Amino acid sequence: MKDQEPGNRLGSYLRARRELVSPAQAGLPPGGNRRVPGLRREEVALLAGISPDYYLRLERGRDTNPSPQVLASLARVLRLDDVERTYLLGLSAARPRAPRRKRPEHVPARVHELLAHLSIPAFVEGRAFDVLASNPLAVALSPRLRPGHNRLRSLLLDPEEKAFHQDWEKATADFVAVLRTTVGDDTDDPGFVELVGELALASERFRALWARHDVRGLDGGTTTVRHPVVGALQLHRDKLAIEDVILVVYYPDKDSDSDEKLRLLAALSLPEAADDGTPRSPAGTPRPEAP
Repeated sequence: MKDQEPGNRLGSYLRARRELVSPAQAGLPPGGNRRVPGLRREEVALLAGISPDYYLRLERGRDTNPSPQVLASLARVLRLDDVERTYLLGLSAARPRAPRRKRPEHVPARVHELLAHLSIPAFVEGRAFDVLASNPLAVALSPRLRPGHNRLRSLLLDPEEKAFHQDWEKATADFVAVLRTTVGDDTDDPGFVELVGELALASERFRALWARHDVRGLDGGTTTVRHPVVGALQLHRDKLAIEDVILVVYYPDKDSDSDEKLRLLAALSLPEAADDGTPRSPAGTPRPEAP
């Protein structure tokens, strides 16, 4: 936008969030002839106890160092939760970006071994949802969980993945919000830039969600998926950070209908032993030796 400085992440976030708060939510009368969705700039300033001119400077990127007290007031007015409030505080120039040494995301050998021993769908993903390793049951659950796939790209662009998720709208919103959170201020990472650029061109859904500036933590949850062979499965999801990567596991309630279906899927997808007797990794290649 013309009225914002280039790279104005704080201002872009403030603008996106105020557009999502209705006057009624802020305790204001709706009024007539509102030209913008959500709250006006002067309304945010009034409710936060700061001058309209100062808020305008913040949103336009002409003041990037507001006090923690000002940010806390804005977080209250914009109805931010704990994750969103932390994200807002991190956008302030008062917290300078630390130098970062980029290194390729690496799956430790012991995690490959762990995947091979788990009897539930499990895989390892990077910060931008690249699948780095997976066990056979994860691939049986969804072929898009093979190493080399990107979960967000599949979710937004692959019709089979859209059909796989019972609540695709929620899944896409969650994925995009987590991506913005995990990438943080490392927005010049080439892989991230390429992924966002590709999805922005190819997916209207991504463009709409990215413009909201939602952020979300790496929490677990429960989801329902529709497998083409065994049908609907209700699965819990947990995520565990291991060094620079995330271990993701899916599991049903014990002795539930989904548990029975998952056991059937495991029986149908049991991998055959290698002809030469060499142990195989979940992706079908020899397992790496532990250092």
